[in-house]
Amino acid sequence: MAAPSVMLGIDLGTTSVKAAVVEAAPDDPSGFVVLASCVRAARAEAAAQSAAAGPQAREQDVSRIIQALNECLAALPRQQLHKVCGIGVSGQMHGVLFWKTGQGCEWTEGRAAPAFTPRAVSHLVTWQDGRCGSEFLASLPRPESHLSVATGFGCATIFWLLKNSPEFLKCYDAAGTIHDYVVAMLCGLPRPLMSDQNAASWGYFNTQSQSWNLEILGASGFPVHLLPDIAEPATVAGRTAHAWFEIPKGTRVGVALGDLQASVYSCMAQRTDAVLNISTSVQLAASMPSGFQPAQTPDPTAPVAYFPYFDRTYLAVAASLNGGNVLATFVQMLVQWTADLGVEVEESTVYSRMIQAAAEQRDTCLTITPTVLGERHLPDQLASVTRISSSALSLGHVTRALCRGIVQNLHSMLPFQQLREWGVERVVSSGSALSRNEVLKQEVQRAFPFPVSFGQDVDAAVGAALVMLQRNLHQEES
Repeated sequence: MAAPSVMLGIDLGTTSVKAAVVEAAPDDPSGFVVLASCVRAARAEAAAQSAAAGPQAREQDVSRIIQALNECLAALPRQQLHKVCGIGVSGQMHGVLFWKTGQGCEWTEGRAAPAFTPRAVSHLVTWQDGRCGSEFLASLPRPESHLSVATGFGCATIFWLLKNSPEFLKCYDAAGTIHDYVVAMLCGLPRPLMSDQNAASWGYFNTQSQSWNLEILGASGFPVHLLPDIAEPATVAGRTAHAWFEIPKGTRVGVALGDLQASVYSCMAQRTDAVLNISTSVQLAASMPSGFQPAQTPDPTAPVAYFPYFDRTYLAVAASLNGGNVLATFVQMLVQWTADLGVEVEESTVYSRMIQAAAEQRDTCLTITPTVLGERHLPDQLASVTRISSSALSLGHVTRALCRGIVQNLHSMLPFQQLREWGVERVVSSGSALSRNEVLKQEVQRAFPFPVSFGQDVDAAVGAALVMLQRNLHQEES
């Protein structure tokens, strides 16, 4: 009997990098075993943001993300990495970074494990970036796509740079998401490849024709040469051009996937499952039937969008900008308040204490709408607190109400009755914010009229590996 196949899955998230080594179950073609996994905080917030973009800029230092990736690989068992015969990569969608072809990274191959570090690379402008205000977005050409364009989307960011920093764009000749960049560097690609999952997240991409809106973009002076070539998800992008840690040179690498799609792939056992991910942001996704095609007219006010999945199918997705980042903002506020009062306290201590307090406070009349970042369909919406009483001002009440508000905000975007009409019978949930927050888990179980199961923090990394494994991409030619 042939040796079981071993895959490496990588997920490049907003706040952390995850890696998982996955092996096929010997007696079950659809089964798998996670042999090893690792999570490392990225801590990639750029020290110097773009001055022209103002306080709404959200940029990350790519070298820190790759450092976290290298730390993940170094922490995995060497003997497991040596068995890897395919690499799947996923990551945070919508964002964009730029690099110079042939100069995007530098490989070090000496006594230390072979690895790469970024060279002629810009910051990553993330999905959280707010430089493209409503007025600017209204000035952009209307896309020929079923998806609207929002701030933080790659093409919107490029339009903003074209208008406000045109000299910046002249420094680079390639662009992609952070995970497209990693795949390009691993394989030494002359041009970046992008799946329709990530292309749709940039905007100005037609999922039916599988093509960029080149005429519309070109007529507006958009630098279309920066747009990556399109490749099907669940196909091979190339082979590793170098040995990478213990992974041999020539190992196949899949086209980069969206983290949402990779997470859904690892969690959705049946088409009747909905998948909830609460990490930095929140996504609730349900599978649309084969043959479903979304209306080709974008609706910027619609809270549910249809994102490409695999095999030309779609996921209906309520994607909230307000998730674990809201809890992190609350923690930072408490730390700042205590510092203003002359007391220094660690964020980790505040987090654990507030979750403990909320766990003891089983209910609250306090109501928090947690939309401190607005939503893509309501960009100007702010957060609010209502039903305030003197008996509901404790840390436990506020934290409980905040966790409940995150879930209720999602419910307002995608009513759970709609899930019933789509045939959903179970919710599979995962994500870093959920995995370490028992109160948030309680609120999820309280809100959904379905059975809820909880997955792992590394689901997107596992999903990226499973796409390689279950679709036999390690056996196919590029």
